[in-house]
Amino acid sequence: MEPRFFNRELSWLEFNARVLHQALRKELPLLERLQFLSIITSNFDEFFQVRVAAVKRAQFAAPHEADVSGLTPDIVLQQISVRAHQIIRQQQDCLMNDVLPALAERNIVYVTPADFTAPQNDFVQNFFRTEVYPLLTPRRTDTAEFPLIGNLALHAAFLLKPIFRANSANVDFKGSDDVPRISFVKIPDGVPKVIWLPSERGRKCFTLLDDVILQCGTQLFPGLGVEEAMLFKVARDADFAVDEDSGRNFIHEMEKVLVRRNSSFAVQLSCNNTSETILKFFMEKLELAEEDVYRIDGILDPSALMALRDTEESARLSFPAWQHFYPPELPQEEPFWNTLKQRDILLHVPYESYEPVVKFISDAADDPDVLAIKMTLYRTGRDSPIVKALERAARNGKQVAVLVELKARFDEERNIAWANELENAGVTVIYGLVNLKVHAKILMVMRREDGTIRRYAHIATGNYNPRTAKVYSDLSLFTANYEIVNDATQFFNVVTGYSTLQAMKHLGMAPVTLKPKLLAMIQREIERSAPERPGLIIAKMNSLTHEEIIRALYEASRAGVRILLNVRGICMLVPGVPGMSENIRVVSIVDRYLEHSRIFYFQNGGSQELYLSSADWMPRNLDRRIELLFPVLDRKAFHDVKSILDTYFRDNTNAHQLKENGVWEPVARGAEEPSFRAQESLYKKYRRRSEAAVKFPKIQFEVRRKD
Repeated sequence: MEPRFFNRELSWLEFNARVLHQALRKELPLLERLQFLSIITSNFDEFFQVRVAAVKRAQFAAPHEADVSGLTPDIVLQQISVRAHQIIRQQQDCLMNDVLPALAERNIVYVTPADFTAPQNDFVQNFFRTEVYPLLTPRRTDTAEFPLIGNLALHAAFLLKPIFRANSANVDFKGSDDVPRISFVKIPDGVPKVIWLPSERGRKCFTLLDDVILQCGTQLFPGLGVEEAMLFKVARDADFAVDEDSGRNFIHEMEKVLVRRNSSFAVQLSCNNTSETILKFFMEKLELAEEDVYRIDGILDPSALMALRDTEESARLSFPAWQHFYPPELPQEEPFWNTLKQRDILLHVPYESYEPVVKFISDAADDPDVLAIKMTLYRTGRDSPIVKALERAARNGKQVAVLVELKARFDEERNIAWANELENAGVTVIYGLVNLKVHAKILMVMRREDGTIRRYAHIATGNYNPRTAKVYSDLSLFTANYEIVNDATQFFNVVTGYSTLQAMKHLGMAPVTLKPKLLAMIQREIERSAPERPGLIIAKMNSLTHEEIIRALYEASRAGVRILLNVRGICMLVPGVPGMSENIRVVSIVDRYLEHSRIFYFQNGGSQELYLSSADWMPRNLDRRIELLFPVLDRKAFHDVKSILDTYFRDNTNAHQLKENGVWEPVARGAEEPSFRAQESLYKKYRRRSEAAVKFPKIQFEVRRKD
């Protein structure tokens, strides 16, 4: 039978629906539900900028060409609009009619201008005059060239009308063209989005900066009146890149891309639907259709409400605090060199602290015996201690080489800034590879020991970013294994120089050997599967969209191989179809931590193999990026990773299962079956491990020997 595939974009929408499912759960703390509502909006912002923009360009270039799911761009866009509108309506209903009223019951009250008391109104008027008005720059729209509306920036628009006064010089305000006089202003970034109002009767009252500007907008236009007003936001195409074959200065070309992102074609307009006149005007100017417009009966940017986490009540309205435990296998006071000579160390963030990674780099920077440091950086965050350690290492005379990926979407500007900082400190910076994003996460330290050079490596599934390591679930490995560090040396020679890739003993590298290695292991599972002992593949990833990999999994299913997939986001594979995928089960978990690790297990006829990777099973990862797949060879680390992987398939609290019809259903729990939450189980495991280490600390015994 012809293999079936789900549409990529529609599958992504169902991921956002699973995030919405968490927000709708009344048993969750209110600020956590608010967090999920905020994530929905930020997810949609990127989705429209990248994926919807790409479909619109496909609609223009090849309107009748169907994708692998059998859908043309027109149909995909129609279905996106229907489902996205539905999710956003549910999101706003949850926010305005559930979460905010529940917060009000706890005396944290959102007040709109229509409900301001006299003291609150006086406060807002004064606040606007002193803190907001000087920052605003109203823009006319009747100019020869329509003014730029920045990408994703929140704006307030005003439909103006003349106020005729006796003895005043009035002009023909509308002009001969009869165009409505509309002005808009960007909501400033330098002012808090949540404005705390004078409290009443023990209640903490707040409004939003958007509301304040709409309320006081008439002050921006003396001599004129405001007939209607509207908040709006425009998402523009961000799915374009530098022409890397042009030969021009790459950084300069990248900076041009960042400028273009603010002026590319509009994809979506969100508004609070208070002025049809203004809305139709902007739709015409931005060339948007009705299906591109999202009228929001509520708050355009729920993420602004996350400022409520700064209140005294935050703790009781949030999940109980979870610690980030320092792994007991690693010393806290001394470097890791001696530990890593004995065994590999697995690190599982955010259950375990990210501090060992920072310490590893920092110790290397200050160790006089360390000669060189090499690493890749994709996204590292603001004020990164890792960047500071690399700069310090270079100033300490070490050879420091860093491959910086400037093409990390939406982090390009930040990456350019700290790449310049690294260069200024004496670090050798390699600005990625032509036409390939470097998405691998790897760090190497070369140290002189006993007259020879010893190499140490850290390889990870997630970015070198201490901030996201507190909320993203990722795995990494510290190792001094000779064969792995030898492979790592080859990897850096390839990506920093002109070396051709030599055979690697353990590492798989995309786009050269990683995909063939995966396909070979799937085929091996087919060959070693038998009715009395069927093969087994267990994989966890963020997205599954690679047609070649999916077809191989279908073949494995038909051969009797059991396949368990944990896919956080997009899944184009159709499970449970007789004769095609009846042996495949797909689940997804959305919880307090973002599941980001990639883990792949192959039963291999009893000689089990387990891998970690920076790569999802997607065309961009396996065919168009530099990625790494690395094995878990240490016996204890192998047991730990396999246990983690198995834990995800036991969840019956936050897991959904993908059905043949594309619907994700919450995993059902039997009447007598106890609830099991994977992330909570993992947290408790690491807490027990930490408590045991404190209760029974390791003691080093010094052996007395005869001289």
